[in-house]
Amino acid sequence: MSIAQHSVAGEGEAHPCEAETQTAEGDAQARAEFTCDTTNLPWVIFRAVHRAAQLQGVSARSRALLAALARTVDAKRPYAAIFARRELLTGRAMQSMRTFYRSLDDLEAAGLITRPPQSRYGQAGLFGRAYLHLTESAALLLGLVVKETPASHTASPDAKDEKAQEAREDSLALRSANVADGAIYKDLFPPSSQERQPGTLPADLQRLTSLGFHRFLVFKLMTEAKANGKFLSDVVDVSWAGLKKAHAPINYLRALLRKPVDFAYRARQLRNQTDQQQREATEKAEVTATVARSAGQSFYDAVGTRRVTVSADGSTLTVLDAAEGIARTVLNGWQSAFAKAVRKGDLQPATDAHHATFDALASTAPKQTAAARNEYAGQPRQLTGGIAGQLDVIKNALRAAGKGKFATVWSGQAQSCPANATA
Repeated sequence: MSIAQHSVAGEGEAHPCEAETQTAEGDAQARAEFTCDTTNLPWVIFRAVHRAAQLQGVSARSRALLAALARTVDAKRPYAAIFARRELLTGRAMQSMRTFYRSLDDLEAAGLITRPPQSRYGQAGLFGRAYLHLTESAALLLGLVVKETPASHTASPDAKDEKAQEAREDSLALRSANVADGAIYKDLFPPSSQERQPGTLPADLQRLTSLGFHRFLVFKLMTEAKANGKFLSDVVDVSWAGLKKAHAPINYLRALLRKPVDFAYRARQLRNQTDQQQREATEKAEVTATVARSAGQSFYDAVGTRRVTVSADGSTLTVLDAAEGIARTVLNGWQSAFAKAVRKGDLQPATDAHHATFDALASTAPKQTAAARNEYAGQPRQLTGGIAGQLDVIKNALRAAGKGKFATVWSGQAQSCPANATA
């Protein structure tokens, strides 16, 4: 071959780079063409669609439409109305509108579907929509219902027929809108990660509804509080008194959410105060109940040397020691310690054994205490050296603390008191 022939022959050939580019574009176009629907059907619906496509004795267009109806019907209520538009059914059956109506006639003639007449809207005076229903034969063929076994035929046939007829009528009377519009056509199983609002508000935030807060607004405020590093419950607990008095509580609460304030710390303080008050109230109620139960009763300590008696009205407490023989009466501030001692078991209810032990100890106690008391009952006590020394220590401490403020007072008292003053 000559050079001229070779050059002419090479004019029709493509450049290698251009050929690779065309091949890559073709592969991308092929990948774009080979796409499919990503719908996931439940097993019951998938089996019903398969059975409808394999049904014998009907035309191909009828099988296609029956498969579309099986894909659209509510599996939980197969006798309910198929709430779907004609455009949806024709698209799923891949039929024109004219073929669609012919397929409906074929399925109705075969006894697989029923087409009730259109209903009229009473208020507007307009005709409504006509919905399709699967018959019992179609539901059994598609596997949407299970045929009863012979063992279950215990009731009379008439009663079972009436029950089945009532179930079909109830199912036909209700419309199913579960598989009608929206994203259910594209994805029958929405992802579980989608965000849904809970049904009820938290217990501590339900009081906001009394101030005009809508339930969904409270959920939105919870999100805003979280974005600002707070909890809406803490903010509401701290500012509840102001929220109730606010002219615009919604704006007031949103302003609080934007403030750089640690509401969590203040909320913990309030909760701790509330808990402390509750504990104190509970303890006070227990003390009151213990004193009320012990009114007019006597108690002894674990050794049996001291007897404690509560007055009949529960106002005073009398303590008698077996060694002293002197009854001491307490008027105020004894209830809490008394109830604690009874609760811990340090004071036990009086019994005959306690009485006997206490009487024995009291009889063996020395009698000089009472005689000395009678001897010095009418005489004043003398200011001894030990007592005078203690008084000097107290005066010096007061002068040092008050920087001479009490010096004049104590000096005057010391001059006015004789050497044998009583203490």
